[in-house]
Amino acid sequence: MKGSGSAALRRARPAALIVLAVVVSTGCSGGDGGGTKGEAAELRVRPPGVHSWTAEPCRLLTGAPPAEGFTLGSATDSASPEAREDIGESGGRPLYRRTGCLADLKGPDGAFWKLSATASVYEDSEPARHAYRVKEDLDRAHGRGPEKVHDTAYALPADDRGRPGRTLLLWNGDLVLTVSAYAPHGSTEREVRKDLEQILGNAARRIEDGLRDHDAPSPAP
Repeated sequence: MKGSGSAALRRARPAALIVLAVVVSTGCSGGDGGGTKGEAAELRVRPPGVHSWTAEPCRLLTGAPPAEGFTLGSATDSASPEAREDIGESGGRPLYRRTGCLADLKGPDGAFWKLSATASVYEDSEPARHAYRVKEDLDRAHGRGPEKVHDTAYALPADDRGRPGRTLLLWNGDLVLTVSAYAPHGSTEREVRKDLEQILGNAARRIEDGLRDHDAPSPAP
């Protein structure tokens, strides 16, 4: 949020630097600067940041391939400018604004994959942290994982009407970001996991960086 909400955003005080790394196979060679090579894209170590809402989140995914050999196809923004109320701790109702993107991806063999991302930008870091922890607890309680990436990021297996996929959820400062990717029908999770992880890593890094207010100083830990 910008304008009147910027002062509140700058008061965010996350507890530690966030290390975001997508879970990769043993022996992964890592990614290049563009995050499109290696067995999976590895997200850089970044300090917590201040983030802004955007009405065109899909634009954050353009400019580079989603993963090695993949191309970004049609994309649809699902951004809502209206602030929403969350159910916070101690009866508080913090505000956040949500923006999202749904996109088709074309694989190296011409098959179509799917990518979706939802970013929630809160008025402060503590409500964002609480929302992330609540989601993590729910996923654990329902036996959906999580597969820990870091203390503030985790991955889950996902399914879209028989299409194998993966979901990455992370928290950075005032931002809670969920990214999911799905392979074509007929794929097996074992066959596509490397590509799914690469797509998730690249998308998460680009969205977080694109929403980050680079003029604002990083909140102190």
